[in-house]
Amino acid sequence: MISALNRLVDLVEEHLAERTAERLAEHPAQEPDVGGLARELGTTEYHLRRMFSSLAGMPLSEYARRRRMTVAAADVVRGEDGLLGIAVRYGYGSAEAFGRAFRAVHGAGPGEVRRDGGPLRAQPQLRFHLTVEGSIPMDTRLADRPAFRLIGHAARVPLIHQGVNPHIQRHITALPQEEHPRLKALGDTEPEGLLQVCDDLDPDGAEGSELTYLHGVAVSRDTPVPGDLDTIEVPAGEWAVFRTAGPYPQALQTTWAATATEWFPSNPWRLRPGPSIVAVLERADDFTTATCELWLPVEPA
Repeated sequence: MISALNRLVDLVEEHLAERTAERLAEHPAQEPDVGGLARELGTTEYHLRRMFSSLAGMPLSEYARRRRMTVAAADVVRGEDGLLGIAVRYGYGSAEAFGRAFRAVHGAGPGEVRRDGGPLRAQPQLRFHLTVEGSIPMDTRLADRPAFRLIGHAARVPLIHQGVNPHIQRHITALPQEEHPRLKALGDTEPEGLLQVCDDLDPDGAEGSELTYLHGVAVSRDTPVPGDLDTIEVPAGEWAVFRTAGPYPQALQTTWAATATEWFPSNPWRLRPGPSIVAVLERADDFTTATCELWLPVEPA
């Protein structure tokens, strides 16, 4: 996986080089062919994007934009071409759109940078390396599950990587107290207990991107579902199940990050599309600590 991610970085750089070529100046290039690279490397675009965002700390699209604006800044400072020509060269339909993207990265517009020589914020080229850690074993098991349903109360919320997500917290708090034991009584299959489900997640995992959050339980395909509950159909497949215990949600988020940095690079599995599920097995009354299981849908790499 490390070599695949470095090849992805190389693809971004090759794409930038093509954009700066004279022969493409009048033809804005499309985004790098991540899907084609994934097929060439024997993996999937979904897994490649998820691993990149987890390890780089930013979506692939954001990294490519920062690199593009880093390279474009050199053209702006040199002053050999008009700003519209530079905008088109780097894939923007107008100088205004290019200016907005340029300012978002550098904190100043291209006109100001051309006049003053700065400020400029460079995005260095990334390079991934495998660091041997593994001093703390990850408590993991693989589960082959038939198709099942996730039922409960769903809402669209923004993705927040660190700390408690206030949008999810408000969604759960708004439920009547008696709804929690009612949902728990409906669950009849693994993952067991009340579940925190994230679905429709952007593969790039961009902070603030929307996802579907469901507070509910897992039921078998033939279990009757009350009409007032939302449903997510889950196809049959393999799951990697990571058990974690400690401060909540910090221990859970640390384990989630470690799946990308330690588990996937050293195991012959990759993520497949599907919901990510957290089962809370035990917790303190004030929820400051908890024992959880993180269920991630996987397939052989």
